[in-house]
Amino acid sequence: MIIVNTPDIPNKNIIEALGIARGSTVRARNVGQDIFAGLKNIIGGEISEYTKLQAQSREQALQRMQDDAERIGANAIVNVRLTTSMVMQGCSEILAYGTAVLVE
Repeated sequence: MIIVNTPDIPNKNIIEALGIARGSTVRARNVGQDIFAGLKNIIGGEISEYTKLQAQSREQALQRMQDDAERIGANAIVNVRLTTSMVMQGCSEILAYGTAVLVE
């Protein structure tokens, strides 16, 4: 599966647009991470626990988007975007979406 954030793929011909592929995940922080984050907030610096949580969430959303594209017969996804939103306090959604296409 070719996944790009551009409207086309160099040296590939898009022969059909199959629709929107999407994948999302909703994650919440946990008490253990909040304790370490609170300490980091006092002394400053990167809150690596949240960085890891966000990275895992992005990968899961991208994988779900890829699974959705494969389900409709795509072999590539173009114009991929990621967005995030807060669902409620301490809980956020990451959404990955793009155009599922068939390339030759």
